[in-house]
Amino acid sequence: MTSKLFEPFHLQDLTLSNRIVLAPMTRGRAGTSRIPNRLMAEYYAQRSAAGLLITEATTVSDQANGWNETPGIYTDAMTEGWKRTTDAVHEKGGVIFLQLWHTGRASHSSFHGGNLAVAPSAIKINEPEIYTPIGKQPHEVPRALETAEVSRIVDDYRRAAERGKQAGFDGVEVHSANGYLIDEFLQSKTNQRTDKYGGSIENRYRFLKEVIEAVASVWPAHRVGARLSPNGMYNDMGSADFREQFTYVARELDRFGLAYLHVLDGLAFGFHQLGDPMTLADFRSVFHGPLMGNCGYAQETAERAIDEGLADLIAFGRPFISNPDLVERFRNGWPLAEPAAMSDWSSSTGAKGYTDFPVYAEPSSSV
Repeated sequence: MTSKLFEPFHLQDLTLSNRIVLAPMTRGRAGTSRIPNRLMAEYYAQRSAAGLLITEATTVSDQANGWNETPGIYTDAMTEGWKRTTDAVHEKGGVIFLQLWHTGRASHSSFHGGNLAVAPSAIKINEPEIYTPIGKQPHEVPRALETAEVSRIVDDYRRAAERGKQAGFDGVEVHSANGYLIDEFLQSKTNQRTDKYGGSIENRYRFLKEVIEAVASVWPAHRVGARLSPNGMYNDMGSADFREQFTYVARELDRFGLAYLHVLDGLAFGFHQLGDPMTLADFRSVFHGPLMGNCGYAQETAERAIDEGLADLIAFGRPFISNPDLVERFRNGWPLAEPAAMSDWSSSTGAKGYTDFPVYAEPSSSV
């Protein structure tokens, strides 16, 4: 019997050819200009057999930058650059969403001409170093945003959503996970504000709510996704009240009629807290739209999650790096290639470890 993983899925008004999603992964190939290029278009086109592709995190403004040579979507040149990717994916029949990103405190003053990174509160990441344009540096205490500044950042997301539409994307995903700015507002560990954006669970959700409303003023809500990492410790996250916070967030997001809710429910790679982690079942009980699981899934566990009704879609990250034909490998039971070296994970090495992985070839039989 054919697995549901390979069945088409109606993502609101989009028909996906299967339930396999290319997860957003920071690959750092846009150069210092942060303009998406032809190499990036080739990378996404190679993986366009996925039912849905989600781009790497893409910054909504210069202030949002915090990672070397990642792409942006805040200038005309960047918008034009992304058109190469959307055209290449659409030529192969693929569907692609743009992930919108602000790094918040997970940045450094060297990205911003000496100005400090911004955050909900002036709380430093308690980790040793960050990679910056001037090499590894210690983390800095960020500057807490003034209340009046928050609406300007919300507008950055709105303008980025407009540019995403101009670039030919099929929708956008709001990156609200992994210790970046929106996640920093959501979590009590990093949000100690006393204004309308802090204090209560409801107030901590306000920034994400305003961003979703802004983006949904450009796109219909059913072309907008949101990503959460309820169990995440990456970028020194993890709050005692995470269950209450993320249950509330998912319930509130359900009101929008979003394209999907993208949850990093898996506990792989050592970036996720132990204890009593939230599961897809927890989210399924409060979010009634399409639900996407992510982090550490293999074909078998993905099929089980979909067959049991816990998820509608499963996103794969690392397996897609060294297996551009991952969908066909899963479908035909072909072995996966060796994982890419971590040194190629997100470094500016051009095609190496990026677009140079071959598709599977059946071994020739000896006579």
